[in-house]
Amino acid sequence: MGSSGERQVAGGWVMSTSPLPEVCATASAASRCLLRAEELEPQIDAHALGFRSTEEVEPLDEVVGQERAMRALEFGLGVRHRGYNVYVSGMTGAGKKQLVQRLLERRAAREAAPPDWVYVHNFDEPDRPLAIQLGSGQGRKLRDGLEQIVERLRRDLPAALKAKDFDAERDRLAATFGERAEALFQELANRARELSMAIRRLPNGVLVFVPVREGRPLEPQDIERLSEAERAELERRQMELGELAAELMARQQELTHEMRQAIQAIVRDFARRIIEPLFRRVESELGSEQLARWLKQVQVHMLNHLERLSEERKEKEEISDLPSAIRAAMMHDDPWLEYRVNLVADHAHAQGAPVVVEISPSYKNLFGTIEHDVNLFGRLSTNFTRIKPGSLLRASGGYLVLDLEDALTEPLVWKQLKRTLKSGRLLTDVYEPLGLLATTALKPEPIPIDTKVVALGSAELYYLLQFLDEDFRELFKVRADFGPEAPRDERGHLAYARFIARQTRAEGLPAFDAPAVAEVIRFGARQAAHQEKLSVEFAAVADIVREAAYWSRSAGAPTVGAAHVRQALHERVFRSDRIAAKIRELIEEGTLRISVTGARAGQVNGLAVWDLGNYRFGRPSRVTASVGVGQEGLVNIERESDLSGSTHDKGVLILEGYLRNRYAARHALALSASLTFEQSYGWIEGDSASAAELYCLLSALSGLPLRQDIAVTGSINQHGDVQAVGAVNEKIEGFYDVCLAMGLTGSQGVCIPRANVRHLVLRRDVIDAVAAGRFHIWAVDAIDQGIELLTGVPAGDVDQPGSVHYLVDQRLQEILAALQEQPAGGAASRVRLAPAAARRPAPPPLPGEPG
Repeated sequence: MGSSGERQVAGGWVMSTSPLPEVCATASAASRCLLRAEELEPQIDAHALGFRSTEEVEPLDEVVGQERAMRALEFGLGVRHRGYNVYVSGMTGAGKKQLVQRLLERRAAREAAPPDWVYVHNFDEPDRPLAIQLGSGQGRKLRDGLEQIVERLRRDLPAALKAKDFDAERDRLAATFGERAEALFQELANRARELSMAIRRLPNGVLVFVPVREGRPLEPQDIERLSEAERAELERRQMELGELAAELMARQQELTHEMRQAIQAIVRDFARRIIEPLFRRVESELGSEQLARWLKQVQVHMLNHLERLSEERKEKEEISDLPSAIRAAMMHDDPWLEYRVNLVADHAHAQGAPVVVEISPSYKNLFGTIEHDVNLFGRLSTNFTRIKPGSLLRASGGYLVLDLEDALTEPLVWKQLKRTLKSGRLLTDVYEPLGLLATTALKPEPIPIDTKVVALGSAELYYLLQFLDEDFRELFKVRADFGPEAPRDERGHLAYARFIARQTRAEGLPAFDAPAVAEVIRFGARQAAHQEKLSVEFAAVADIVREAAYWSRSAGAPTVGAAHVRQALHERVFRSDRIAAKIRELIEEGTLRISVTGARAGQVNGLAVWDLGNYRFGRPSRVTASVGVGQEGLVNIERESDLSGSTHDKGVLILEGYLRNRYAARHALALSASLTFEQSYGWIEGDSASAAELYCLLSALSGLPLRQDIAVTGSINQHGDVQAVGAVNEKIEGFYDVCLAMGLTGSQGVCIPRANVRHLVLRRDVIDAVAAGRFHIWAVDAIDQGIELLTGVPAGDVDQPGSVHYLVDQRLQEILAALQEQPAGGAASRVRLAPAAARRPAPPPLPGEPG
């Protein structure tokens, strides 16, 4: 172990006084690990795009790099059988909804417009409005036609019943029935004369029969002087005339009723002459058997209620001087209401099948409702004209787009949606969950619907419903899974240019020149975190286009250039970088202890990522290891403190597997070691720091100091391979920003997994620093390469004196020997994690810890 310099074990720490190595074990090994500046970003040639500005490019009207999802979507939309609704996952944000809407509108334009639907009054069961299907555009014709009929009858019907022809016919009838009534009275008068009786009519209309003698009616005193026999005869005659009068009065009432019926027949005949031609025209234009039957019912109902219809104007005139609110309260129900039409599905101006995007899938918005009216006195009422359609009906025969997560959070929506899609019938009902505004219930006739539902949601929600809801599996049999990225090739470059062209023209933004388009393409590669991929999350791309256009206009430039795109990206970072700047300030002043120069054993700079939602940034985090004699094994301090997640704990367990695989071939392993992230008090998750932890542990065991000017990221497996991690760009940039704040020395850099090289799309300033030799990035495949870079000592093997693994193995043997010498000791057969206390439920993750 002489090559490692003096070593001292104190308090479990392994300290070293070795000088900082300036190179790797061999210059060739270091050069193989070092990346060139051109490897740190995708190479995009603006001149190879083939245009000078987006004014020369056709707007984008296709989907890029989504062949699998597009085939699934086309299949689901093409199968019109029940249950083949489509669930669209992938592509977060508004971009997915806009994309699906454009695709559906393009398809719907080639399809026929669906039929119209109307609700009308049911004359047989008034609380069950009838639903009538009509051809596309005919619903409006029916509604407007009946409105015209009602208005014309309101105007012409009262006038027709006052016309000369009608008055003459009525007078003729009155005269005829008057003669017949006079004949009845004359019959009574003749019989009275035969019985020597006279007829007198009292003021109250009662007929009195008075005896006549010698042509003169007898006075009461004369009647009193009559003999008993004469008075009896007089009573008999009065009784006979009374019976005859009663009989004649009954006949007169029949005659009056007959006269009224005759007059009503004349009224109906006159009204029929007006009504039937009006309805005949509507019937001829709208050929529907169901409609024809209902229109016949309308005409019969009108003819049976002519008196009520004709009295409407009189009622209005009687209360015309009252305030409008009181007039509305005192008016009876509209006598013409039963003849109106409630058009609930109107496709008069449709150019194909409907596409309805429901942004708020509440119960009322989806299924419709039945509204109510409240008059001045608090009276609640409703009728068939208050039935309001929902988006499911408006989209029948076409497509309905909704966010399924929003629908699931609305009360009763999911259950009713499943019921409707399974039955294919839409029932519109009153939605009053608390019953506070209950009205007379209407039960409208259900309407058959043929609506293709396109539900938008996450992959997680899809899998959850697949496992937990059998109905979901039967109703959404097709999934269109849109990926977040597409290949970065010539077609992808052109698609970005065409997308920018479409957005600039749609929103009136200045055109982008070719270098600006190249910068946006580079942004797309950064969003995809891959040099060979482009993000198809076009909502984020659209935001950058708008922001770059703003800075272009602010500078008075006629077009958007590459500098404006870079400024937009810079300003976006500046607006969100306050917390990152504060952390760098704390590091620079020493509050947060981070070393970017020198070397130290058992200590290395790991890299963490803070995710603030709209902004992610990296920062260094000091990882330390402590080793001593004992059998406790590896102690993960974060785990013991309930501050780590299961993935991070797994990473620490993999370290145990690596140690066993590397050093336990010839002797047992025994040690007491701890690992921790210094000055970290929040939740830690992920295994991307497992390489840094292993470097730290190897350094603590070997006594070799690790370079503090190199930060490390990467996960490992049990065989010592370094594996890819996420957010590698943010991690590199975070360490660069700290080194820049504390002073670049020309030796600083980051060690990353080689598998992450293709994910590099770094900021321009970082690339420039690498090109100038002021900052470095190394890529390694194995722990051995990384430990050589950090220590300057060959990794070697346990049998190679002076190598890292030899020094580690020697130290492990020393610990084992020390344990065997202890009276109560015994060699541990394996490395083990110290048992942890009973785990409490994990706290929610906090941003900023290694992941």
